[in-house]
Amino acid sequence: MADFLSAAIQITSTSNVEENFAISEEQIEIAYRRGAELIGLPENFAFIGDDQERLDIAASLSEKCSQFLVTMARRYQVVLLGGGFPVPAGDGQRTLNRAELVGRDGQLLGRYDKIHLFDVDLPDGNKYRESETIISGNDLPSVVNLPGLCKVGISICYDVRFPELYRHLVKQGAELLMIPAAFTAFTGKDHWQILLQSRAIENTAYVIAPAQTGQHSSRRQSHGHAMIIDPWGTVLADAGVQQGAAIAPVDTSRVQSIRNQMPCLKHIKKELF
Repeated sequence: MADFLSAAIQITSTSNVEENFAISEEQIEIAYRRGAELIGLPENFAFIGDDQERLDIAASLSEKCSQFLVTMARRYQVVLLGGGFPVPAGDGQRTLNRAELVGRDGQLLGRYDKIHLFDVDLPDGNKYRESETIISGNDLPSVVNLPGLCKVGISICYDVRFPELYRHLVKQGAELLMIPAAFTAFTGKDHWQILLQSRAIENTAYVIAPAQTGQHSSRRQSHGHAMIIDPWGTVLADAGVQQGAAIAPVDTSRVQSIRNQMPCLKHIKKELF
């Protein structure tokens, strides 16, 4: 069974794409030098800014993001997840929010377009309407088998509130769930960690959750606390609120051990799904 080091990167992205790439590479290199073989970047790692600007640059930015992930994976010989970047939806008015998983040789291993969109009125007065500028993906995420490492299921941010998505991934064999996010500071303080631990515990799977942190603009702040959580729900690493990374080992033999001890996945009533 595989035993390897993983990293959930935490950055504060802005509307400066090149600076975001530079900060992302800096954290990838640090994680690589510490021995990480599977590295995740957060949602919106390349751009957080005005909706119209995101739409205007989406075509060129999506190409840059895909190429950046390929270059980084090859340069540092790691498996790399780009946790979410804008891709033109084809209607000239909205984008998809796409995550891509790239192998050491630069090959695209998996792709997922976020399906749950954050349309929420928060008690602090902030309103979010992702559906006004983002279109939901059409397909459920698939599990990616990483030879020599593990089987990975990909999701993005708001997906974490929908446990049925993770049941779907685990039924396909996922041992590790990647949940890159740009969680709001207001909801994050109460919900982020408990949601991540819940997804780990109920699915007896590792969770790797890269995160945005800090003040992106006068109107937007992210919670931080990128985390790696084991299948028992234990937080193995927490990046706090500074730019950096949560780094911890993944041991797939522990997944099987805990699933043998707590065989809840075998007790699922088929008629419920």
